[in-house]
Amino acid sequence: MAHDLFTQRGTVPLYKALSKAGFASRNQARQWIVAGEVEVDGKTCRNPEQPVQMEIARIHCHGILVTIQPTRVLLLYKPRGVITSHSDPQGRPTIYSLLPQEFVQFHSVGRLDWATSGVLLITNDTLLSSWLTDPAHQISRVYVVTVRGCVTQETVTAMMAGIEDASEVLQAEKVNLRKVSRKESHLLITLNEGKNREIRRLFAHFGYEVTHLKRIAFGGLASGDLMPGKYREISLGEVKRAFPGVQMRTSSA
Repeated sequence: MAHDLFTQRGTVPLYKALSKAGFASRNQARQWIVAGEVEVDGKTCRNPEQPVQMEIARIHCHGILVTIQPTRVLLLYKPRGVITSHSDPQGRPTIYSLLPQEFVQFHSVGRLDWATSGVLLITNDTLLSSWLTDPAHQISRVYVVTVRGCVTQETVTAMMAGIEDASEVLQAEKVNLRKVSRKESHLLITLNEGKNREIRRLFAHFGYEVTHLKRIAFGGLASGDLMPGKYREISLGEVKRAFPGVQMRTSSA
């Protein structure tokens, strides 16, 4: 059962209270508060920094009483053409259009861009998502990649050595050339960080265009036989086995 959020002594900013409850990421919480979607003790509050005394305040978001929920994790096979966001000004479908309403307050662990498909974790635990996306933990991400043209072994070596792009170092941990022709090349690439569009930027640096990009594994979790647009719930025991030493709000398996 959910535990009442407001049993902890002291005050925290309102946006952090929503995040601690697993109700939203901090960024999403700020947006909802500014938009007037959050009430504190029956009154709309538009100030994300508003201090709340957690043992007595009653917070509602979208009309729902905010309570601390047990950690839940979904593994979604994100299809190409779906964006990793709660909404889109252009009206494109989002990952939440693929999920039941009960998961609307969950947030993604990192992002996959519009044209990338594959494994995407979704959770209500901000501690867990922060741990998984922390570069210090070197969580591997494995991708199947197709690019136009013939990728050379020299390019593979250079990608693993690393390049600088927009003041960032981009580097592949592993690159496996699976099939090469003059028309296109097929590769298996492992990254240990989740930098924005890293694989596309790496190949663009060497003059190649990525035509297909699919993430098949995130840490110890793989897509398996999951079909595009489908998801499955991951047990906490499976999360712990997939990510040794992981930190999350709910400690029991």
